[in-house]
Amino acid sequence: MSELSRPEEDLQEPGEAQGPVEVQLLVAEVGEAPRDLASYPPASCSTPVEPLPREILNEMMANLMKFLLLKYRAKKLTSLAEMLNNVFRDNQEHFPVVFSQALEYLQLAFGVEVKEVDPTEHIYVLVPTLGLTCDEMLSDGQGLPKAGLLVLVLSVIMCSGDPAPEEAVWGALSMMGVYVGSEHCVFGEPRELLTQVWVWERYLEYRQVPDSDPARYEFLWGPRAYAETSKEHVMAFVLRVRQRALRAFPLLSAEAAREEE
Repeated sequence: MSELSRPEEDLQEPGEAQGPVEVQLLVAEVGEAPRDLASYPPASCSTPVEPLPREILNEMMANLMKFLLLKYRAKKLTSLAEMLNNVFRDNQEHFPVVFSQALEYLQLAFGVEVKEVDPTEHIYVLVPTLGLTCDEMLSDGQGLPKAGLLVLVLSVIMCSGDPAPEEAVWGALSMMGVYVGSEHCVFGEPRELLTQVWVWERYLEYRQVPDSDPARYEFLWGPRAYAETSKEHVMAFVLRVRQRALRAFPLLSAEAAREEE
């Protein structure tokens, strides 16, 4: 916490706070806001407020995610007042539901959790899911967090019995729009990320299945994954977000259900 600075009110203009366009693309890929978000009656309003169109709510959620990701990369705290003043301004009555939905996407897609550290002043800190440090170099302003994808891969490996056939991992990624051989707007080319970057960082092991002919390959947890988290913590995370993951990561929820059976 010592390296985290307190929030600065009106730190950025809304246009500057929007951050990478990739977040907007990811919102479109993962899915639109659910119907209950589009029809949600804003809370704490003294006068009736018409529900906003889904497109506008999606845009508000994407802008909030961009703002929070900038805070995460800068290792800075933020506050309720700062989010309202910098992101919502004329739509503050819609903050509760948009904030809740943005937190869900941040956790599932980027592996970033938002925790309230001061309930009185409503101060928040952004931390990596399960303590994974694969995104600790993001302070240079380059790239977006990938811990969410790593959690998904570790979960699929675990639910497949560890090791997992590479086909199971690629299939899980395809369910969230990440395809081998295609450049994803956030995660890049997944084969390079999984078989080179995360292998080099020791989060994963990628090896040929013994005695396979033609050659088949499989993924295992690497030593750094065991050092930073555990299969018990990953399973607890999967169970905690299972209903939300069912919408964003369908295959992961199916794998977890089969493992329970």
